[in-house]
Amino acid sequence: MKLTYKALLMLCVITLSINLSWSSQVDPAVYDIQQRWASFNYSPESNIDAAVEGLELLSEEVEALVETSPNNVDIKIWSGIVLSTLANKKGGLGALGLVKQAKARLESAIEQDPEALHGSAYASLGVLYHKVPGWPLGFGSDKLARKNLEAALGVDSQGLDTNFFYADFLADAKETNKAIEHLEIALQAPQLEGRPVADAGRRNEVNALLKKLRDK
Repeated sequence: MKLTYKALLMLCVITLSINLSWSSQVDPAVYDIQQRWASFNYSPESNIDAAVEGLELLSEEVEALVETSPNNVDIKIWSGIVLSTLANKKGGLGALGLVKQAKARLESAIEQDPEALHGSAYASLGVLYHKVPGWPLGFGSDKLARKNLEAALGVDSQGLDTNFFYADFLADAKETNKAIEHLEIALQAPQLEGRPVADAGRRNEVNALLKKLRDK
């Protein structure tokens, strides 16, 4: 991995907005986590302290749900996402410990149901392997990042998140044309119904990366 420990504290794309529409079949607890996560993840930089405090509380609540509902794979995936986001926002020496916890939770979710939430455990784990430093500081691996991100695409080939995260990986791998192709696919994905904050935030990230690559 080319990233340093400092990069771990700046995981600008490590937080996912799962490509899941709100419907009567969605667990209300999962929906609540989604909405609260989005408000913290996309809050202004000036509100970082409030976001960290909110994410810490949300993480505690999600961990309690994991304990009481160990077979709920959706909760398990969101546990990994919240932990990753908290690592990003909080930074410091505790960040690596948080992403290691997230990794373990996502691996458990994949063992239970790899296609849950449109393959989002694969996508989340792929981003961790992409963004976390490699040995001796962390567990990052370009090979495992590609493997997991491509597995996520195998489950949800037209998804907003799956294509964005794969494109971000390809951009860092200097595979610019292929990255642009997947960003364009991401922009064609349906909106995240009932989740306007997460949808708008992710599309802004897609457009920013697309502009950066086209301006090269």
